[in-house]
Amino acid sequence: MLPEQFLDRMKVMLGDEYQAFSEGFAQEKYQALRLNALKIGKNGRSAADLPALFPLPFHLTKVPWVENGYYYEAEDQPGKHPLHEAGVYYIQEPSAMAPVTLLEPKPGERILDLCAAPGGKSTQIAAAMMGEGLLISNEIHPARAKILSENIERMGIRNACVTNEAPAHLAEVFPGYFDRILVDAPCSGEGMFRKNEGACDEWSPENVELCGQRQDEILDCAAEMLRYGGRLVYSTCTFAPTENEGSILRFLDRHPEFSVVEMPQAAALFSPGRPEWVENKKGENDRNECGSVDGTEGRKQGRKQDGEIAKTLRLWPHRIKGEGHYAAVLVKAKDVPEGYVERQDKTPARYGLQPGISERELGEYSAFAKEFLRKKLPGEYLKFGDNLYLMPKDMPALKGLKVLRPGLHLGTMKKGRFEPSHALALTLAPEDVVNVWDMSSQDRTLWNYLDGQTFSADGAKGWHLICADGFSIGWGKLAGGIMKNHYPKGLRKNMVRWEQSGVKNAYESNL
Repeated sequence: MLPEQFLDRMKVMLGDEYQAFSEGFAQEKYQALRLNALKIGKNGRSAADLPALFPLPFHLTKVPWVENGYYYEAEDQPGKHPLHEAGVYYIQEPSAMAPVTLLEPKPGERILDLCAAPGGKSTQIAAAMMGEGLLISNEIHPARAKILSENIERMGIRNACVTNEAPAHLAEVFPGYFDRILVDAPCSGEGMFRKNEGACDEWSPENVELCGQRQDEILDCAAEMLRYGGRLVYSTCTFAPTENEGSILRFLDRHPEFSVVEMPQAAALFSPGRPEWVENKKGENDRNECGSVDGTEGRKQGRKQDGEIAKTLRLWPHRIKGEGHYAAVLVKAKDVPEGYVERQDKTPARYGLQPGISERELGEYSAFAKEFLRKKLPGEYLKFGDNLYLMPKDMPALKGLKVLRPGLHLGTMKKGRFEPSHALALTLAPEDVVNVWDMSSQDRTLWNYLDGQTFSADGAKGWHLICADGFSIGWGKLAGGIMKNHYPKGLRKNMVRWEQSGVKNAYESNL
């Protein structure tokens, strides 16, 4: 049951369109996945090329507003396919793919995903960066930050640092630092009512107002961290004007150095923002029919922000194949204020660069790389206890930050030997290693491997990169004709659940 006060507001907002909008809640939600361009398989092929190379066992149709995005049908089960575990694709709601498209991330840039969990948008940003530059993926809630870190690992991302910080603390460390920032803000979640019925239980007009206040604080922190000339994309998954047009109007009033960027291609697919939903033409402190306080939005008749808000974007579920979203693309003026001194050293303002370790400190890793990798991964290395990481280039100093993942986790030093990490396996291509054991996703042995079982094998002794359909999925260690299983225990698939899901029968029919 949808909240009555929510429905009353939407009737006023949508007028004649309300009927189509309300009928949409009875329809099935759209489901989609995004192929991972970072994932390189056998013969140097990218996972993004899969539809052309060989068909996935799903019914895929293109999502029009994002590269490598595809709808799949209700009967498909991509989350239970081995290629999901290999990081070949990320399951993501189709409308949620739009904000990163609007962000337009580029290789070599410094980018911040400020409210990043569970990681869909961060992994999409990373794919566009193609391993070059620095991505800071941040999440304030510890449990959600852990999920974010796991998804960064699964998608084979090398140049991301995952942090668990409040935006205000990050702003103290990174003033004027980032080229692009995504603020996918915590919101009342109205756009997810069809997808997640539990969101209805948490909704209230009071929560909408609280979300708006929280969004103001987050946006102010983001503005502080963006360089002059940089791009900021603000997005929500709600219909509430207070959290959408209202948040941007308040932001523009507080930050006149920002303006909204018009996105013609996106405007052809989506709908414009509506300034009248938060505007009081009389400038009085009264509430309009949509439930927001007009006067507190700082609105006056004839303000230029009317045109600015019309450049923002709404994604309506009764108009597109996706859930409800809102997005605004903002740019910080290139004209710097008087007295501002732009840094020339390209380092964070507060603590500089994170120092790495010397070659001689790599020890056991160097021996492992010489024996089992075709080439040692280039870059700066960092040790946390016995754990070894490959840092992104020009990694900022981590002093005072809660860091879950300071780059690519390479593995662990263990009593004179090096044990490679699952994260390293997922970022490697078959051509990067000496020993490869590739299995078809229809092979029962692969499913047994995902369940933690060993299997018989012939070949060179030592570490082997286990692959599914040519894409890396984990490590095995061959000795005495047995491939020992090094797939992480926490990720192993229960065979009983697999049998009950019906996926097993579907695969066995093709063996």
